[in-house]
Amino acid sequence: MNLSTFFNHDILVWVILPILIFLGGLAYVSIGTLRIIFVARGKRLLSTLLGFLEVSIWLIAISQIMSNVSNIAAYIAYAAGFAVGNYVGIIIEEKMALGMLEVRIILTENDDLLKNSLSDAGFGVTTVDGKSNRGHVTLIFTVVRRKNLARVIKIINECHSKAFYSVADARSVVAGVIPKLS
Repeated sequence: MNLSTFFNHDILVWVILPILIFLGGLAYVSIGTLRIIFVARGKRLLSTLLGFLEVSIWLIAISQIMSNVSNIAAYIAYAAGFAVGNYVGIIIEEKMALGMLEVRIILTENDDLLKNSLSDAGFGVTTVDGKSNRGHVTLIFTVVRRKNLARVIKIINECHSKAFYSVADARSVVAGVIPKLS
């Protein structure tokens, strides 16, 4: 079998092409997931470059599908690549652990142990006295690197296991106490 016969062979159209389309879909959706995250964080240049790469891969994949309209394996491979790409993109983002988070803790009683433990661990701590529909509360705020969230949650659970807390992305942070912990 010579090279031109190989490329006209069914194995290329029904096996190799769908595998390549799957990998293209996986890559472009993973890149797209990261691009959206970087757009939300205001990373203009990086999100622009990722967008260019994302669309380039998509154009190549979709042109191959359109060139082989009767190949149902190509459609299935594209759909599978798209689905798996979402999952992989989220895992990549979690592993990169980029960005900052705001952790808000609400306690029904004043808890110096939690405040001191967070502070002793190097995290900035701001407290505010407040009132809820159930009475007096203490609010504790800290801004942390995403990769340090597990450590903060561990401290919260060790000091005050019944504490209510919420976590939100902090798009921009200026000054303050932000330790370079891992």
